[in-house]
Amino acid sequence: MSYQSINPCDGVVSASFEEIDEQHLESAVDLASSCFETWREMTFGDRALIVARAAAILRTRVEEFAQLATVEMGKLIGESRGEVQLSADILDYYATNAERFLATEPVETKCGRAEIQSRPIGVLFGIQPWNFPYYQLARFAAPNLMAGNVVMVKHAGCVPQCAIAFELLWKQAGAPPGAYTNLRISYDQVNKVIDDPRVRGIALTGSEGAGKTVAGRAGKALKKVTMELGGSDAFIVLEDADLDKTVKWAVWGKMNNTGQCCVAAKRFIVVESVADRFLEKFQAALSTLRPGDPMDEATTIGPLSTEAALTALLAQIAAAVAEGARVVIGGKRMDRPGSFMQPTILENIKPDNHAFDEEFFGPVALFFRVKNEQAAISMANDSTFGLGGSVFTRDEARGMRVANRIETGMVFVNHPTWTRPELPFGGIKNSGYGRELSRVGIQEFINKKLMCVQSIDAPA
Repeated sequence: MSYQSINPCDGVVSASFEEIDEQHLESAVDLASSCFETWREMTFGDRALIVARAAAILRTRVEEFAQLATVEMGKLIGESRGEVQLSADILDYYATNAERFLATEPVETKCGRAEIQSRPIGVLFGIQPWNFPYYQLARFAAPNLMAGNVVMVKHAGCVPQCAIAFELLWKQAGAPPGAYTNLRISYDQVNKVIDDPRVRGIALTGSEGAGKTVAGRAGKALKKVTMELGGSDAFIVLEDADLDKTVKWAVWGKMNNTGQCCVAAKRFIVVESVADRFLEKFQAALSTLRPGDPMDEATTIGPLSTEAALTALLAQIAAAVAEGARVVIGGKRMDRPGSFMQPTILENIKPDNHAFDEEFFGPVALFFRVKNEQAAISMANDSTFGLGGSVFTRDEARGMRVANRIETGMVFVNHPTWTRPELPFGGIKNSGYGRELSRVGIQEFINKKLMCVQSIDAPA
């Protein structure tokens, strides 16, 4: 496993880091386990002071954190600033609401007095991706730390400095050693952490393949797991949609983070009567995007996160074309230094084409024409994925009716799928299971403990 900071804009290596050895890993898990015994007994108020302080630090150092993300994985600097702010919002949200979300619940019963307490379960292990190097950590750490668990994180190998900065954030906020731990470990060591009896829950955001491996390993150890495994979100355009406004959202939904987003719009499903006009406007809008240094405010399309990501995406496109897909625009790497990919639209993708049910993690849009609303719903549901999706129409009631029939964990009307602290995030089918964020997300790694008091003289 390699931990290197390589700027995808120019290929320059700025830092390299070694994996920790077995002794350091053992010490880290032992420290986290010991920390849990005291962290769990702290009041919500005391934990909230630390979590809120971490949020405040993020807000005062937005530029520092943002520039680090842009240099390590190529995110546009404006988007990096937005991610830092969103991460701070998530920390503040749980600092403010966790105690209410986990309040003891009385139970109506005929056998004495009963209540359900929400108690932490222990050390949690998160395996996190590079595409949102702070947000992914914040949505895992904030609810679970506020709940009284402690967290250990194996971050992606291409954003090691973001991982270090986020761990240091917790130390600066006053969290005790072991409350939040960054693990720079190998894949074999990942397995050891999953197997370790001191670790009680696993959270993964990653690929289907990684999900199967981690879930299988955790299942053998009888450990709770949450999975977010990506998606192929449908962006449905009905015949009554405002096309100019819809195309603006189509570009944002596809190109945010250069398309490297689990809930990016990936399959554009457009009713036949407006398909040509939509495609013309969409193609024209994508063609205006300006590549360049993601640190430059004028740049509107940055590089992919790594050269390997670009190579994999180009191979996907070549395979799709070989199986009958047609390139409308793009399809190639840009003729410039760095890991830049042309904005791409593919059409004529038949069900027997592998691209029909693959996730394209980058600036590639799959375009489908359908006869009507019912055909759009059927096409949207014809996927092994089920993360998010969106419906565009002037009639909000119609949009809600269509959205209700889409088989995913999240659906938005007149806006691409997106995220906020108060909105539950997660999917179904091969997109995984479990939820993060909102009042739902904090319940995942909790012991819902029944406490019941009965009279000693009560009948058996």
